[in-house]
Amino acid sequence: MNASTVRTDIGIAGHDRQRAAELYEEAFGAKLGIAIRQKEHRVALLRDGFQLSHAITASEGEYLVGLAGFCTQKNSLTSGITYRSILKQVGFFKGQKAAIVLGLFERKALENELLMDGIAVSESYRGQGVGTALFDALIAYAKDNNYQRIRLDVIDTNPDARRLYERLGFSAERTNTFEVLRPLLGFGATTTMVYALD
Repeated sequence: MNASTVRTDIGIAGHDRQRAAELYEEAFGAKLGIAIRQKEHRVALLRDGFQLSHAITASEGEYLVGLAGFCTQKNSLTSGITYRSILKQVGFFKGQKAAIVLGLFERKALENELLMDGIAVSESYRGQGVGTALFDALIAYAKDNNYQRIRLDVIDTNPDARRLYERLGFSAERTNTFEVLRPLLGFGATTTMVYALD
């Protein structure tokens, strides 16, 4: 595989809903596992909650190999995950904790801003330009839709991701520290990074 064989598209095809959830779980399962322990519940919650229009996908042939979710002021890739859907997956008592923890991860897009809602690339396709292709497509989408900037947050335990974002042209804007939550979340700071669009 090389980057030239990967096609990017706006939106997740309906038949790729399960595969998209599995990719997202592969990238964020450890983080989401703080809220919901069982993998099958996490995947089902993602699969049923994804807003398919709010992602850029990367495919080789018909095989989905990556996705970049995004959030606007109206909707986001994960906005279909609700309190009710959490309770449906894990039950009332476990659902209370899950809803609180997942709520800590929630962010809102500002006016004229496209907010990243997670990027995931299949492990066997990493380091081959898929992430860069997704970002290029996301930047093109943002420009086509008259957004002024793209924002994302990177956690302090993922320096490789921060270096990637810097290489792609993102600049650090601010860092929020919450060491008191490190034992619960597994990280104690997030840095907001911005890509300014001309």
